[in-house]
Amino acid sequence: MLSLCQKSTAATRATVSGCSAVVRAHRSKPLASHGVTPSTRYLAVARRPCSTSRPLFAATITVTRDSSPVPKIPPAEPWKRHISPDAVTPTVFTFFEKATSTWQYIVVDPHTSEAVVVDPVLDYDASTGAISTSTADGLLAFIEVEGLKVRRILETHAHADHLTAAQYIKQQLGGNIPVCIGRRISLVQKTFASIYGLDDPAAFEQTFDCYFDDDQEFQLGQLSCRVMHLPGHTPDHVGYMIGKAVFTGDSIFNPDVGSARADFPGGNAEDLYASMQRLLSLPSDYRLFVGHDYPQNRDQTCWSTVEDQRTANKHLKLGADKSAFIEWRKQRDAVLGAPRLLHPSLQVNIRAGKLPPVDDKGRVFFKVPITSSVDL
Repeated sequence: MLSLCQKSTAATRATVSGCSAVVRAHRSKPLASHGVTPSTRYLAVARRPCSTSRPLFAATITVTRDSSPVPKIPPAEPWKRHISPDAVTPTVFTFFEKATSTWQYIVVDPHTSEAVVVDPVLDYDASTGAISTSTADGLLAFIEVEGLKVRRILETHAHADHLTAAQYIKQQLGGNIPVCIGRRISLVQKTFASIYGLDDPAAFEQTFDCYFDDDQEFQLGQLSCRVMHLPGHTPDHVGYMIGKAVFTGDSIFNPDVGSARADFPGGNAEDLYASMQRLLSLPSDYRLFVGHDYPQNRDQTCWSTVEDQRTANKHLKLGADKSAFIEWRKQRDAVLGAPRLLHPSLQVNIRAGKLPPVDDKGRVFFKVPITSSVDL
């Protein structure tokens, strides 16, 4: 778990506005295949509801030591192992994070055991303000057990519904693995720097390590990968095509879920329509691995074929009327509430998984802009 205050080798107890919550420290076992040195880290971000118009909320954290042992995190169990069907397509291990309905992927070249991690999740409890790393630690343990060599951590966009574990995974794997995203993340950073009052010109320095151009290619072992710009949900959104597998993020959902919202700053329903049509134009047997799933009366699933989407996507079958989709998407988005983890997610994710700066008292705060109809 990431360090906020002093280091501790055991659990810590955080007292937040008179209420106590245990925040467990985790001593990381070195990953032998990556030469990682041991570290002891924890993080608790405390918060107190804001009763004024100022867009800040937080509370002081008081830390005491607890000598209880810390259990070792077992390897995460993949929902499925999608074995490579041919020489150009990866093996895909899929992991569902239930709290945010997020799909995480470990994508592997079976020839070399080189891997990328796509859209990993950092655990966050909004009721206590505590950040933990159980989900990410499960992925790390899986990587170690499988003997995988992680080469990149890939983000599809700046998520608004969960915090990314990209920075934590990078640190635990030695600190040299690049965290990658599409180059247009700078547009999103600029937008939310204004919203959250991030006036420091250096706010986004040393965050992401790799900024992909549209259609840029890179290698995963012996496999060729290509970046697809898929805007609409957000302007920075990209997908990653590796052989016949495409990791679509939130640019399209499973056929019975349809499409993602397009009303975030810089989002655009017309762009979303074009991105979905671009995916539907791929060969019919390509698999589209989605960023989330919200099943109704079925188990969760992470993929469908292009042909499945063409014939069954509830919002946009191939040939669906563009203007009708755009109008429907706008009307639908107008009545949707904000994602539950909107503000914490964005303030971490536009920094590639790093937390906001520590203040002069060693505290970390998330900002929440508020509106009020009265002058209090």
